[in-house]
Amino acid sequence: MHALVKKELGFGNLIIENKPEPYPEDDQVKIKVTYAGICGSDIHTYEGSYQVAAPVTLGHEFAGVVVDVGSNVSHLKPGDRVTSETTFYICGQCIYCQQKDYNLCKYRKGLGTQQDGGFATYVIARAESIHHIPDNVDDQSAAMTEALACTHHAVAKTTIRPNDIVVVIGPGPIGLLTAQVAKSKGATVLITGLSSDTVRLEKAKELGIDYVINVQEESLEEIISGLTDGYGADVVFECSGAIPAARQGLSLLRKKGQYAQVGLFAESAIPFDMEQVIQKELKIIGSRSQKPADWEPSLHLMESGAVDVAALVTHIFDITEWEKAYQLIKSGEAIKVLLTPTKEGEK
Repeated sequence: MHALVKKELGFGNLIIENKPEPYPEDDQVKIKVTYAGICGSDIHTYEGSYQVAAPVTLGHEFAGVVVDVGSNVSHLKPGDRVTSETTFYICGQCIYCQQKDYNLCKYRKGLGTQQDGGFATYVIARAESIHHIPDNVDDQSAAMTEALACTHHAVAKTTIRPNDIVVVIGPGPIGLLTAQVAKSKGATVLITGLSSDTVRLEKAKELGIDYVINVQEESLEEIISGLTDGYGADVVFECSGAIPAARQGLSLLRKKGQYAQVGLFAESAIPFDMEQVIQKELKIIGSRSQKPADWEPSLHLMESGAVDVAALVTHIFDITEWEKAYQLIKSGEAIKVLLTPTKEGEK
């Protein structure tokens, strides 16, 4: 089968490789991939700023159909439409594993990072990580369950009450999903971007986000001040991974407000205004990936129509067209890009 493999660390080094077809062990499931989403971390991996266990097949957002199961698997069968958590291996012993905070296990191995992922014809996942796709959720949407679960995880770590003012900085796929999840909690949501984000800001309007703001044309501070009698926003989700955005996010918050960092920075050490954190008694929240408890609620958000995931898909390419997909994402023309396995890669 054909797979899109990160051969070595550093910029580039992403090739199509003909790999043997995998088969499941006792507690595993073999899935034929229908769609796999390109995540921001895949872009960072390609560019060399995100470290993976190269050589490894990338792709941790995917959906597909079960084609084979291991001898210990009884709750899944060939033909089932499924998606999978990214967790492939955990130690099972640490306090985080005991609490099912698998995203925090020191020994965790994830699909598409330490273990071969979904940019291929077939992928092997552990049976415990599998979730059935609801009948009314299409395959393209299901392929983005992991991305939605990451945003659900971030929102769940904050406290949002009806009519709270929530600001989402960065209108990429994660920002657009975060904004929708926050709206499902009853919040009044503002999403921000730059002039280069025109396509994504227009999509935010289509999705019904309450306030869509180009910060290069409007004063975000004035808008928030007007909405809050000068107090400031209740919650800020920083989804862009841009240092100026992180700095701005703190200034937008009211005293005792909540700041959640969702986006990944190109460099881990960034300047942060701790004086504001202290003087305003801000709550700073880090959000890493997702955990099992985020998956069924995310599938329900799609099933109920509370979150429109399919609307974010702008382009679909064969995995052999990775470079074209990458350029579209970097140019800002694309919002969410899905990849499909190569027909030539099937046996």
